[in-house]
Amino acid sequence: MKQELLDILACPRCKGPVQLNEEKNGLICQSCKLIYAIRDDIPIMLIDEAKPLDENQS
Repeated sequence: MKQELLDILACPRCKGPVQLNEEKNGLICQSCKLIYAIRDDIPIMLIDEAKPLDENQS
């Protein structure tokens, strides 16, 4: 995922910043403790599709 896209994306719930996870298959919002999946290089930024962030993920 390109850095330019990451720079403009925000969490749809809190409007805070998101960061790419280590596996590069999701975007993490630390404030909401949610992870948004990335499928075929497209971030799925829907609150209903987000999953709770595990304590192990960062």
